[in-house]
Amino acid sequence: MTQAPTTRRSSRRRHDREIIALAVPAFGALVAEPLFVIVDSAVVGHLGTSQLAGLGVAAALLTTAVSIFVFLAYATTAAVARRVGAGDLPSAIRQGMDGIWLALLLGAVVVAVTLPSAPWLVEAFGASDTAAPHATTYLRISSLGIPAMLVVLAATGVLRGLQDTRTPLYVAIGGFTANGVLNVVLVYGAGLGIAGSAWGTVIAQVGMALAYLIVVVRGARRIGASLRPDSAGIRASAQAGVPLLVRTLSLRSVLMIATAVAARLGDTDIAAHQIILSLWSLTAFALDAIAIAGQAIIGRYLGANDAKGAREACRRMVQWGIASGLVLGALIVLARPLFIPLFTGDESVQDTLLPALLVLAVSQPIAGVVFVLDGVLMGAGDGRYLAWAMLLTLAVFAPVALLVPTFGGGLTALWWAMTLMMTVRLVTLWIRTRSGRWIVTGATR
Repeated sequence: MTQAPTTRRSSRRRHDREIIALAVPAFGALVAEPLFVIVDSAVVGHLGTSQLAGLGVAAALLTTAVSIFVFLAYATTAAVARRVGAGDLPSAIRQGMDGIWLALLLGAVVVAVTLPSAPWLVEAFGASDTAAPHATTYLRISSLGIPAMLVVLAATGVLRGLQDTRTPLYVAIGGFTANGVLNVVLVYGAGLGIAGSAWGTVIAQVGMALAYLIVVVRGARRIGASLRPDSAGIRASAQAGVPLLVRTLSLRSVLMIATAVAARLGDTDIAAHQIILSLWSLTAFALDAIAIAGQAIIGRYLGANDAKGAREACRRMVQWGIASGLVLGALIVLARPLFIPLFTGDESVQDTLLPALLVLAVSQPIAGVVFVLDGVLMGAGDGRYLAWAMLLTLAVFAPVALLVPTFGGGLTALWWAMTLMMTVRLVTLWIRTRSGRWIVTGATR
């Protein structure tokens, strides 16, 4: 009778150690990524308003383009982790290399499309006549680094699948530091202006990609895994990524609809919305770090044919998600007098912001579970279900959000619609998790 509680405590401690070991470095790497744009903005901002405006447009286009291909990290993590769990390291590295080759191919296509269409893209995004030339310059130069950015995504997935989130953290820190130094040197030292900022980012991204490739190639040579492109493997990686691409596009659509609705509510509301969206993104980094740990851990357990371990890990990560959400929600409420003045001194924006901010705080425990279950199902390779679930969520959210201006609910009503969106995601993911149909063991799904 005394053994079972002891065994459960031991199991929880083991899962806690795994989650912390993977999630903490993953969080650091996630936070480092948006700092690239912040550094670029700080450096370019001293060149002039039109240059900064141009950077804002180009950076938004680049971020959207790269985020669409985040499946390169997610799908690769799950596939590699399964093979690690099965004890087949050569096959794990081989699968990872297929993902990297796919990233290079996709990156080449994106560059080929972006270079000639950069002026049209900038114009379509609404850049002013003074900002458009700077945006076009930055976009064209920075697009040359897109293949490296996608390689970074795929290689990050490889290392996460190998249960290594420390190396991505070190590479992210190195890339951030190099980007800052290069921006100052090229923009001011070499006098290249906004073009120098773009070249600095490209060089930093290429350096990060090379660092990842050195690590992966060394690992491959050490265990005798092939580095050559394999058409069947690349095709399999692409097929595994399609459902996750659908999921990502659906989620991006939700965020775009929310921003469009906020813009229709007026300048005060869109300003307040952008502040809340920034905080939402920041909390997402913390919750996504647990989800990343979930992808790697669940994939490994399923690859090792340990369905029981996968269920136990899932249960423990859900507890982590709830606890993290409660803490983040409390921090938002308690710290609001400190950070709201940092974003705006406009009292009308602050008054509009506060009730919607409280809605964001209330929704954090829901978000905590959603992120965790999303990571669990990704780790299980259950991308097809995630795609359908996110499409259903979009179908529910879109009409509700679009009706907000009609019924005069304001920004608070919009963020209740966002909470509804997260609740629908929670229900769909919970149903799938409870069904157990995501538990497919073996080296491949």
